[in-house]
Amino acid sequence: MARKKSQTGSGAEAAETARRAPMRDFSRSLPMSLLRAREAVMRQFRPSLRHHGLTEQQWRILRALTAVEAIEVTELARVAFLLGPSLSRILRDLEARELIERRTAEADLRRGMVSISAKGLKLIEAVAPTSEAIYATITRRYGARKLAELQAMLGALESSLSGLEVRDGGEPEADE
Repeated sequence: MARKKSQTGSGAEAAETARRAPMRDFSRSLPMSLLRAREAVMRQFRPSLRHHGLTEQQWRILRALTAVEAIEVTELARVAFLLGPSLSRILRDLEARELIERRTAEADLRRGMVSISAKGLKLIEAVAPTSEAIYATITRRYGARKLAELQAMLGALESSLSGLEVRDGGEPEADE
């Protein structure tokens, strides 16, 4: 943990001013607020995922796969917010556990397609009751109306920022 140096008088004020960046307080930055909220939510889900032998990233992939018949690997990386190398490793693990199935796309043999397996669907069904119970607890604690408003506001924020040009021209970072 960082410690403040003990100073007195105007020297302390000058040192404090010198350390401050010309921007909003770190704790009030939007990225930090979103990360703290994400952590508070994920703290509720992690024990269940661990109980079922899943990481957060594996769960995201399986959940994304339940919404589609099959998906191209690059599109899966985008929707699950994972970097390509991380996704490749996670897919290998999920395939070894027979939770997913991989094949090449018929139209383009260079493209890989992924789908959830029957065993993967059974795992989803095993985790679902606990997951839904956690959602119910969050909804009771935070409020159904406030949760719906929060999800709408986050969707609106995402939409409003999606058209902005990224200054360095890079892609947004994904969670590994």
